[in-house]
Amino acid sequence: MLPWTRAPRSPRARRMLAALLLAVAAVATPTATAAAATPTAATAAASRGWNDYSCKPSAAHPRPVVLVHGTFGNSVDNWLVLAPYLVNRGYCVYSLDYGRLPGVPVFNGLGPIDKSAGQLSAFVDKVLASTGAPKADIVGHSQGGMMPNYYLKFLGGAAKVNAMIGLAPDNHGTTLLGLTKLLPYFPGVGDLLNAGTPGLADQVAGSPFITKLNSVPDTVPGVHYTVIATRYDEVVTPYRTQFLDGPDVRNVLLQDLCPVDLSEHVAIGTIDRVAYHEVANALDPAHATPTTCASVIG
Repeated sequence: MLPWTRAPRSPRARRMLAALLLAVAAVATPTATAAAATPTAATAAASRGWNDYSCKPSAAHPRPVVLVHGTFGNSVDNWLVLAPYLVNRGYCVYSLDYGRLPGVPVFNGLGPIDKSAGQLSAFVDKVLASTGAPKADIVGHSQGGMMPNYYLKFLGGAAKVNAMIGLAPDNHGTTLLGLTKLLPYFPGVGDLLNAGTPGLADQVAGSPFITKLNSVPDTVPGVHYTVIATRYDEVVTPYRTQFLDGPDVRNVLLQDLCPVDLSEHVAIGTIDRVAYHEVANALDPAHATPTTCASVIG
């Protein structure tokens, strides 16, 4: 539990709490509309080639790719660009919904992150059983780039995963540009976050979840790691805390590849084709090609 015990009583404190949560939602929610998560949209997504359980990996791309959305995201909205991008390159691609809270439709990734990691574990097992592949590759955005590390470290996922690719992952938690430092001034806010949206509370730098996640080395043997970050990230701050330490890690700053790329936290995971070119390179390093500003047309 976070160290606050009483709910905010004054209207001003409640307004500040609402503003804080809205600030988180505003920067973390993909720009696609909520309607995109309806069954019709999900069916349309499948018709575009992902979440097709008849797909069999090819010799060129022998592992299925599992896409893991971010906080407030879902299995469709987060991947309207990246999923078809990978399908068109010959991959079997799958995405899941995780971290749903009772009575909260569309917006996922709000439940306890250790429980979400268990949901990812079950989903990877389902994908491997369907495709017959011994291992999968994981690509995740924001919380979806960090949460799988719990699966790899504590739930046996390392035996089932070849590559872990994170787009703006909060691997060491986030200060949200210092917004979370306001929490001690509002008694009870921590308890509200824990009770109402534990998936948010777990991501605060120094939370019990982040402390456990980082109580062991950043990486596990046998998994190839890539982290793709943007200098303009306004959610996972400081952005360099996204990077991992380990013997099989490639940490990439988007602006080192394309200096004029202004993508921030949401864009790097939802629409940025320069970042996606790096994802493709990480999935198939034997056939990697240089990533530049021109990769947007690739």
